[in-house]
Amino acid sequence: MNTIRINTSIPYDVCIGEKLLPESGTRIRAMLPGAGAAAVIADSLVYSLYGDKLQQSLESEGLSAPIFTFEPGEGSKSMDTLIRIFGFLSENEITRSDVIVALGGGVAGDMGGFAAASWLRGIDYIQIPTTLLSAIDSSVGGKTAVNIPSGKNLVGAFHQPRLVLCDTSIIRDLPADIMRDGSGEALKYGVLYDPELFNLLSTGKRDTHLQEVIFRCVELKRKAVEADTLDNGARQLLNFGHTLGHAIEKKTHHKYSHGQAVGIGMAELTRITEKQGLTETGTTERIIAGLKTLGLPYSYEGSLSELIPYILGDKKRRGTHINFIVAERIGSCMRYPVEISQLDSFLCR
Repeated sequence: MNTIRINTSIPYDVCIGEKLLPESGTRIRAMLPGAGAAAVIADSLVYSLYGDKLQQSLESEGLSAPIFTFEPGEGSKSMDTLIRIFGFLSENEITRSDVIVALGGGVAGDMGGFAAASWLRGIDYIQIPTTLLSAIDSSVGGKTAVNIPSGKNLVGAFHQPRLVLCDTSIIRDLPADIMRDGSGEALKYGVLYDPELFNLLSTGKRDTHLQEVIFRCVELKRKAVEADTLDNGARQLLNFGHTLGHAIEKKTHHKYSHGQAVGIGMAELTRITEKQGLTETGTTERIIAGLKTLGLPYSYEGSLSELIPYILGDKKRRGTHINFIVAERIGSCMRYPVEISQLDSFLCR
């Protein structure tokens, strides 16, 4: 097992290894000896696969383990679901000495974390990611949120977990489409910071080096989170591909998964910035080749100008400009502000 310490205001460990789910009760009890309950938040599919094992582990340590389930999918990441979670927490008399356990992908993690940040003005929570995407990205760093009709992740809070348990035996057995989805975010880390990781993924070695891929991605995110916990500076680089990606998700009503949309966003933006001389020649071709190897799409079928209304609602907007994250070359990116009035010419000239 590998352990990465995240040194935020309340430090916590990210544990990466095989067969961690059955040990979850022991680890949570050791960390929170005064807890009486561990309220589990999961979608119904994830619960059907792993819920019983988690519940048994928690109850074996004397923790009551009430379960809240919701319909799988991004559509459940809403204020309506959050209100239902609050009702569930009230009915089960969850107190400040108790803990929420978010079991699943990014939707469960974001909603479980936001509920923990809000309930009784803040209680502890644990992340147990069950997808590659959540293991390397959303489970680490304390970003929690729900979507509203006008945009993705516009309502939320920073609330760091107390522990992240990444059971690689679960992730290793994921369906191919779920693995592909997480691979888009993994490739992003390579473009941002790590040419060796980029080459490993681009040459089809993800599955044979899975634990290394997860470890390297989390370690890279650790550095960004510790340097900029509240996402006002260096951490914004992690948004590479996301401004266009989120707009594509919204415009197409989630025809594309998050990882697919981010992959398209990386490729389309780099195609633009390479033509404008902001990016080293050949970088777009390398990113597209990596996306192809991972089985991910790399082009948007419509005009990028039709995405502008959705970009304007992006949380990365700062006053009259949007901060795009631009790849200077593989392994190095920068923030590049674009005035709102210049968006159309920047994206479409």
